[in-house]
Parts: sequence; structure tokens; C-alpha cells
Amino acid sequence: MLQYEQVLIVLYPARQGSRLYTKLSHAFLALALASGIGFIEAPKAEASSKASAIVVDANTGKTLYSSNADAQRFPASLTKMMTLYMLFEAMEAGRVSKSTPIPVSAYAAGQPPTKIGFKPGQTISAEAAILSVITKSANDSATAIGEYLGGSEQRFAQMMTNKARQLGMRNTTFRNASGLPNPQQRSSARDLALLGIALREHFPQYYDYFSTRAFNYRGRRIAGHNRLLGKVRGVDGIKTGYTRDSGFNLVSSVNVDGKKMVAVVMGGTSGGARDAQMAKLIEQYLPGASRRDGGNLLASRKNSKVQVAAVDLPDEEDAPMPVQRDEVVAQTNNVVTATAYASAPAQSSPAAQILRVPTPTARVDTAEEDVAEVDPVTTASAPEKGSASGWMVQIGSMGSADEAKAILSRAASEVGGPVASLSIYTEKFQKGSATYYRARFAGIASAKAANSACVALKRQNFNCFAIAPQS
Repeated sequence: MLQYEQVLIVLYPARQGSRLYTKLSHAFLALALASGIGFIEAPKAEASSKASAIVVDANTGKTLYSSNADAQRFPASLTKMMTLYMLFEAMEAGRVSKSTPIPVSAYAAGQPPTKIGFKPGQTISAEAAILSVITKSANDSATAIGEYLGGSEQRFAQMMTNKARQLGMRNTTFRNASGLPNPQQRSSARDLALLGIALREHFPQYYDYFSTRAFNYRGRRIAGHNRLLGKVRGVDGIKTGYTRDSGFNLVSSVNVDGKKMVAVVMGGTSGGARDAQMAKLIEQYLPGASRRDGGNLLASRKNSKVQVAAVDLPDEEDAPMPVQRDEVVAQTNNVVTATAYASAPAQSSPAAQILRVPTPTARVDTAEEDVAEVDPVTTASAPEKGSASGWMVQIGSMGSADEAKAILSRAASEVGGPVASLSIYTEKFQKGSATYYRARFAGIASAKAANSACVALKRQNFNCFAIAPQS
């Protein structure tokens, strides 16, 4: 028996974690699996402080193996399993069909890689969105799904969290649809195994999507990231995930001769180590799995009603702003000057299940790709403040400085005139355990000019109120 990592390092002294090392890892894993080479104890991923794992018999619900299975971890793109659960639920209910066009907003199109690369205003069919999320782990597609079903990604994240509670996922909180870095977005290996079982049991008519290894979209062949499909007997899905904070994650579903398992590995030190650990867990625990079908383990947890979880919200004047079209939907602001301005109506998609409690998204400074072959991508981090002189007009409060700057830039571009020349200004504040950023235009000479700017903003469906200079 050989230890996978030791053999690889001896034969190929590439830097661990590099693209070369990862490619060699995948090549060696494929060779080992094809030639019947065995592995001894699970690879180095277990040594990581981020590591956790579980193997669950999907016929009986029995835990066959567990290591830190209830510890909260960053799910990364394993988040997309819940995004697809929500979409499958909408499809089963008839609110969405495979051909339903899902619009891609500027916010969704602006998500960091990996992604399809849409232009704002384009659409993707629900089926193509599913396949792009499963294979390429497309962040733009996942975000578009969230906005379409929830009216905004913030509301969709609340819906995802509620669904997690409904399914019994006690250690899970979602803050976005894609799994891009967010310090408040957490889950556990046990919770994600439960979600994997739920996807198979609740949506058998859609579950085969998870076995897709590649698909063609607009003349492009898009290959998947799941290296165990077709290489480890019985593996028929489900999802990979990676960010710098999470390490390398994987949920695998296995179905061999009536034996069904769901296994989760989180915090792997490399894609190859993660895959090898998963292969070892499957090899070791599949023989002891049951062929006895215990029926639908989660039947009672499907489509039951759930109370909306309580969250810390900003004061009304700092509530997230309502935004036009299909972008971020949020709340109205109170006018704090003598002149009142009506709030723009929040937009929602036909499939949206509207919740009354928005969940602001925590700031995301760094986004990383869900594929080891590509170096991590770091998004630009906008400064928190610009010029704060004179009168100001506030158009909302957002969950991150980047979101605040983005909506200010869009407002300046679309409104023009009295707004285009104004300075943009973001102000950080805390409300309970959450952090928000006020989105304001500053440097306005007078109350009249501030009111004129608000009128122009309101004409383009931006919420607005004026703020006098501090004395």
C-alpha cells in the first residue's frame, strides 16, 4: 500500500498547492485508480484545521464515519447545492420550467470567476443554468438563480437558510447563492451530507443532472470539476468547492448494487488530496453500507412551513435600498429632511417567494475560484470613504463597501445631470452583529441642490433622502 501524497512529492517535487502540483495530483489519482493502487490512511487534508468529513449510509441514515462532522466550516461552492435545491423545488411546483429564461442582472454578471461571462441583460434557460452551476460552478448563474427566485440575493439567502432549518441543517447559515467568501456563511459536513441525501430523495427526476461531466452552451464545451465521476465506481455526483478560507471541499454520492452513501470531505489541502481522501473513504466504507432501502428518510421534512429566522436589521433610515429592475431588492428609507420623496417599489421575479426580512450580506474582499487549476482571483477592494463635505444624499445601505460603491456608480451613470459630478461616499456602521455601508453622494453645495439630485434619482427609481452638513 502506498501513501498518495508521499509518492507524489517524491516523484514530482512541485510546490504543493500550485497549478502544476494540482494537475500532477489529478494525473496520479487517475493512474492509481486505474491500476488498483491502494492508499493507506486518508491524505493530509485531515491534518488541516479546516478539515472535517463524514460518510452517511443513505439507505438507513446511519453515520459510517465522522471526523469533526458538526464543526462549522466555510462551504464555498457546496453552497450551490442549496441554490439548486431551491430551483428544483420551484420547478416541481410549476413556477419554473426547464426552458424558463432567467435574466442576468449587472450584479450577477459582475460576480468573480468562475463564471460563464454574461453581459447584463442576457438570459439563460433554467436547465442551462443548472448545468453551468453543476459543471463549471458558475457564480454568475448561481447569483442569477438566486435573484430570480428570491427577488434579490439577500432575500434568497434568507430563504436558503430557512430551507436548511426545515431539512434539519442546524449548523448552516447562508448569505449568498454562490458560496463566494462571506464570514457569516457557514455549514458542516453533517449538514451538507443531509442536503445531499435530500437532493436525491426529494428530486429524483432532476438528480441525474449531478452526474453531468460536460455540456455544450452557445457553441462552447464546458467541462466539469468533479474528477471522481467516471473514475470511482458508483460515484454519481454531487459538487466540488474551494476558497482559500475553506480549503478544498467535496460532496460525493455513491450508488452501487443498491448500496447508497453520501460522503463529505471539507478543508482538503489540495484538490488531489481531497479527491484521494474521498476515494479512500468510499473504498473503506462502501462494503459496510446497507442494501436495505429504509424508504424516504426526509419525507416529513419536504415542503413543511418554517418560521422566518430573526436577524439584526438596521434602523429604517439605514435600511437597504430598493433597486430597479432585477437587481438587489431591499427596503425603503425614511426621509429626514423637510421634503418627502416616495420610495421606489421593490422589484421581484414571477418565481420569487417574497420574505419580509432581508438579510444584508457581509463584506467580501476576496473571491476565489472553485477550480484548483486556476489561480485565485482577488477582486478590487474599494475605499470606504470619499469626500464627505457639504450636503449629502443617501440612496441606501448595503452589505459591503463594494456593493455601496457599485450602486453609487450605477446611479451616477444612469441618472447623469446633477448626480454625475458628485463625489461618492460610503460610511461603515454596525447594527447588532451585522456590518453595513451607507451609500451616499457628497459635496453638494445646498439643500436645493441636494433636493434636485434626489428628484433626479427618484425619476430613475433610486431611493433617496437629503442629509444636512454636520455643524
